Amino acid sequence: MSPPLTVITGASSGIGEATAHRLAQEGWQVVLVARTRSKLLEVAEEIEAAGGRAVVEALDAADGAQVIAMAERVRRQCGTPRLIVNSAGAGRWLFIEETSPDEVQEMMEAPFLAAFNICHAFMADMLEARSGTIIHVGSPASRIPWPGATGYTSSRWALRGLHESLCEDLRGTGVKSCHVVFGEVSSPYFDNNPGVRDSMPKLGRLIPVLSPERCAEIIARTVKRPRRRVVAPSMLRLMYWTAAVAPAPTRWLVARTGRRH
Repeated sequence: MSPPLTVITGASSGIGEATAHRLAQEGWQVVLVARTRSKLLEVAEEIEAAGGRAVVEALDAADGAQVIAMAERVRRQCGTPRLIVNSAGAGRWLFIEETSPDEVQEMMEAPFLAAFNICHAFMADMLEARSGTIIHVGSPASRIPWPGATGYTSSRWALRGLHESLCEDLRGTGVKSCHVVFGEVSSPYFDNNPGVRDSMPKLGRLIPVLSPERCAEIIARTVKRPRRRVVAPSMLRLMYWTAAVAPAPTRWLVARTGRRH
C-alpha cells in the first residue's frame, strides 16, 4: 500500500519545512512546494536520508496556472493528496502609507492566493474521495489586528475568510478545513523582515516563542484530530478568549502597546 500523500506549501523553511519532516517521519509522502528549488532539494534530501519520501515542486503557488499544472503532475506520479498544509506566507508590518501596491499584492499572494489555488486544484479529488484535511497556518492578526501592519493583517484575514468559507462549503462532505494559529515562531521570517519584531505590540511579547518543530508537532496532532480552530501556545488562547468576551478593552490594549504614528 502506498503511503498517504500530503502537499505542503512554504516547505523550504520554517513551519512548512518542519512539518514536512514531521509528517515524513510519520509515514506520509510529502510534496514540497515553494519558489526556491535549491532549498526544496535540500529538504527532500534530508527527508529521504531519514527514510522518508519527498517530491519537489518548485513554483509560485500564487500563479493559478502553475498550481494546476503541478496538481496534474502530482495526480499522475503520486495520486490524490489526503492532506494539504497551506504554510506559505510573506509580508512586512507596515502602515498603509508605507506599503506600495506591489508589496501588498505580494502579501495577498502568500498566504491567501497560494492557499486558494492549492485548495482549488485538489478540491475535486478530495470531494470525490469524501475524505481529506486542509490546514491553513494563520496568524493572531487574523483575529486581533494590531497597528502598523495593514497589508499583513488584511492578508491574514483573507486566509481566515477562506477557511471559514470552506468550513461551510464542506459540511457533510468528509473534507475538513482547520485554521491553526501560532504566536511568534523562531523561524527565518523575522530575519527576512528586519524591524518586524520591534513593531510587535508589547502585549504580544508575553506569549512564549514556539519553535518550528513544536508547530509541526501541533499540526501533526491536528491531522489526527481535525478541529476548526487550533491556537497555540496557551497564553495566546487566553488572549483569544479575552478578545471574545471583552473585544473593546483588548483592542485598546493592543493599540496602546503597539506601533504608533
